[in-house]
Amino acid sequence: MSRTAEKLSEVLQTVPARLAAISEEDAGRKPGNGHWSKKEVLGHLIDSAANNHQRFVRGQFVAHIDLPGYQQEQWVAAQHYGSEPWADLIDLWLQMNRHLVHIVRAMPAEALGNTISIGGRPPVTLGFVVDDYLSHLQHHLAQIFE
Repeated sequence: MSRTAEKLSEVLQTVPARLAAISEEDAGRKPGNGHWSKKEVLGHLIDSAANNHQRFVRGQFVAHIDLPGYQQEQWVAAQHYGSEPWADLIDLWLQMNRHLVHIVRAMPAEALGNTISIGGRPPVTLGFVVDDYLSHLQHHLAQIFE
């Protein structure tokens, strides 16, 4: 997991400045009907950090745990990310992810094989969830920077 923590840490060293270079207006502009603005995509990544925080911590305690899924459309809509200041969203995203790096670095190796079922789906290992979080993050950051 140290490799994943280091990759996430590298993202946190480079991406905030790139996000800050995006104007408030551009961040709030929806690219089309049914598509999220950059603010909403970053909000989705904040939600992902919040949900994965629970998974990363709770997944260490038991050999298997069932956790709820994430209703992304409802969460993004309910939190009105589009009306929140862009700089505040960047700061929140950064701080949450710094904490996730800290958690992953401290995670005991023996916990990585514990399994998690998310939203009734087949179980995956905690190690997979951690690695998948980074992939998901990179995918959505690429959308923001398109």
